[in-house]
Order: sequence, then structure tokens, then C-alpha cells
Amino acid sequence: MLRFPIILLITLTFGIFSCFEEQPSASEKLTPNGRSDTVALVKKASSGICHDESSGSYIRTKNFISYETMDLCLSSGGRAYSGFKSPINIAEQEAIDDNRSFVSLYNRSDWPHWSDTDGDCQSTRHELLISQSLTEVTFKTEDKCIVMLGAWNDKYSGNTFNDSKELDLDHVVPLKFAHGHDGDSWPRDKKQEFANDTDNLLLVSASLNRQKGAKGPDEWLPPNQYYRCEYIAQFNKVMNKYGLKYIPTEQRTVNKMVNACVGK
Repeated sequence: MLRFPIILLITLTFGIFSCFEEQPSASEKLTPNGRSDTVALVKKASSGICHDESSGSYIRTKNFISYETMDLCLSSGGRAYSGFKSPINIAEQEAIDDNRSFVSLYNRSDWPHWSDTDGDCQSTRHELLISQSLTEVTFKTEDKCIVMLGAWNDKYSGNTFNDSKELDLDHVVPLKFAHGHDGDSWPRDKKQEFANDTDNLLLVSASLNRQKGAKGPDEWLPPNQYYRCEYIAQFNKVMNKYGLKYIPTEQRTVNKMVNACVGK
């Protein structure tokens, strides 16, 4: 006599759980593209204005594209809401209030790079891909803006690459390194000049460029030992060209490496 009620109870239980499973979790939000994403930390409204949780319009903004940070939203072409204070602004004000010196936080977007200064649709990266290829390059599109194939020697590894996607355009003196060695106070146009200076640019293996990161020669050298002395010399050349200064411990290490190279 109890068999039917038990079966009915089990059926209802599974039905209830399946209803819960079909509902989006509380941490998800349906974005305009119809995709279920985690709730946005930053919302870019249809007007193009970026709102973080400090914005008075954050809750009211219903039609938006989600971003993890304000930097990502702004770099996508968005505009900050009125009254927005970046971490740099806040840190600078705290330093002023405490009467102490301040070096602004590094922000890569302050260093415009891969510019198309001559307006031919080819950025600094693609112009170097063309000029430094050992063979005639192949373009991705008919307008010849984007280089796809060629032959490039990577001085960091000593290897040759044929697919441009396997290469990064590396700043010999990284932008973040320059920022922390007196470049933080430069005006934006000087930062742009530095970021696009061909004296400071090398086409190299993408994996090695990312391994290097923002390290100076005291922390990282190319695995290709035959290029190391040339790399150190080029690093120093760029540092001197822009009046950048090593800190004392870095300078001592670099001096030792330079002396070792002279002895070879």
C-alpha cells in the first residue's frame, strides 16, 4: 500500500532538484550577448561609460558588457564615470596626505605602443615584421595591414620562426622597468616615443618574452649565450639614451657582466 506514495515522493524530489539545476546560480548574470557570465565587477553601459561598484549608476545599469577591471573596460574604448578615482590617483593622494614621495603605479596604457605614425595601417609591430623578415612576407588580408608569414631570426633563442603569431615584439628595456627607473614622471609623448623606439624593439619568441617579463639584465638573460653580451650592451644603450638609472645593486651586477664581456 505504501509503494505508490514512496515512488511519487522520489519523483517529486528529483523534479525539485532538477528545477534548481536549471536555474542560473546567484553569481551569474545574463549579458547582452546571451551568455551567462559571472556577475560583472565593472559594467560598460550601452553609452560606453564604465561603472565599478563605487559608481552611483552601477546598480541601475542593466544593459552592459562585463569586465573584470576598470582598466580592461577603459582599454576597450570605454569612458570612466564622473568622479572615478583610479588606484594611481588614490595612492598619489595618500602620499600627498602623508607628506612622502610617490612613484605612480605602472599602467601599461600610459605607454602607447605599436603606433601607426605614418597612417599606412601597419603598426610598429607589422612594419618591423616586414623589414626584418629574411624572406618576402605574406599578409593576412588584401590591405596588407597584418603580416602572417615570413622568416624571422629570434636572437633570444637563436631559432628561426615562420609564423608571426609565434613572435612578440619585445621591449629590450621593458616599459614597466623603465617606469620604475625614473620613467614614471615622463610626459605621455615621451613614453610613447620610448615604447615605439626601434632601438628598444626586438622580434623574439613569444614564450621567452613572457618568461622575461619586466626583468632587468641582473635577473634575466637570453638563453642564447652567443647573444648575451650584445643584449646587455643594447639594454645599457637604451638606458643611457633615455637617462634611466639602475639602482646600486643592479648597477654592480651589470658592471660585472659588462667586464666579463670585455674579457671575451
